[in-house]
Amino acid sequence: MTDKQILHMITPLKHMSPFDVNMALDAGYDATLPYTDVKVGEVLGLVQDAIFSRPPKLGVKTGIFIGGKDALLALDMLKAAKSALVPPFEVSLFADPAGSFTTAAAMVSCVETLLKRTKQRGLRGLKIAVFGATGVVGFSAAVLAALEGADVTLVGHDGIQRVTNSAAEIKQRFNVSVAVADGSTDSLKSAALAPAEAVFCAARAGLRVLTRSQIETAKALLVAADVNAVPPSGIEGLDVMAKGAVISANQVMGIGPLAIGNIKYQTESGLFKRMIAATKPVQLDFRDAFALARQLNE
Repeated sequence: MTDKQILHMITPLKHMSPFDVNMALDAGYDATLPYTDVKVGEVLGLVQDAIFSRPPKLGVKTGIFIGGKDALLALDMLKAAKSALVPPFEVSLFADPAGSFTTAAAMVSCVETLLKRTKQRGLRGLKIAVFGATGVVGFSAAVLAALEGADVTLVGHDGIQRVTNSAAEIKQRFNVSVAVADGSTDSLKSAALAPAEAVFCAARAGLRVLTRSQIETAKALLVAADVNAVPPSGIEGLDVMAKGAVISANQVMGIGPLAIGNIKYQTESGLFKRMIAATKPVQLDFRDAFALARQLNE
C-alpha cells in the first residue's frame, strides 16, 4: 500500500499557478496534479473522486488546494469541497487564491507587529485605508483587519461603486462593516488618506498609487505597507526591503513588499507542511494563514 503525499490543485483559471506548484513540491508533496477551468459545481465530483480512491487512513496524505484569482470564488470552492467529504473519507483542504490569503496575512501581521513594537498598540481601532481594495490581496487584507477590530476603509481608484459592492460582500459573508471612499483623483486619495493611521497598498504591479507628498500630508499616518515589488513602487520612497524604516518627513514607517513577501513565503510553505505533517485532515483558509503569519512575526 502506497503512502505518497498527493496534492490535487484546483483552479477556475486556464492555468494553475507555477508558484503554488513549486511551493507545494518544495514543502514536501510527492506529486501535484492540476485541474484547470474548474467550475464551483465540479468541485464536489473532483473531491469525491479523490477521497474514495484511497482508504480512510490515507485521507490525511491527500490534499486539495484551491487557487485562482478571486477570494470569494475560492471560499465558495472551499465550501463545496467541505460539503463533498463523507466521513471517514476525508482529505485536507487549503485555499489561497493568487497567494492572496497568505500575502494579506503577511501584510496585516507585519503592520500589527511593527505597531506593537514601536507604538504599543495593535489592530483594534486602528484606522486603515486600503488601496487596491477590490483586488484579491486588498480585499483579503481588509477582511482580516476588520475581523481584528480595525476601522477599515476601502478606497476605490475608479470611484465608489466597486468598493461599495465589496463592502456589502464583506458585511454579508463575514458580518463586519467597512467604510468606502472615492480615490479616483489625487485630491480624493489625499482626502481618503487624511484620517488613516495605516495604509495597505495592494494595487496591481508597477502602479504608483501614493506619492511622498501625499504620505507627508497625512498627519495621522503611522505606517504604510506595499505588496508591489515591480517598479515603480506603489508608495513613493518605500524600499522593497523596508521593515519599519522611516519613509517621510512626518516619520511614517514603511514595510516593503519583499519584507512582506518573506513572511508570505514562510506562511504558504508552512501551511503546506502542516497539511503534510497532520495526523488527521485539516481545513485551512485566510484565518489559518493569519494565525501562522503572526507566529512568524513574533
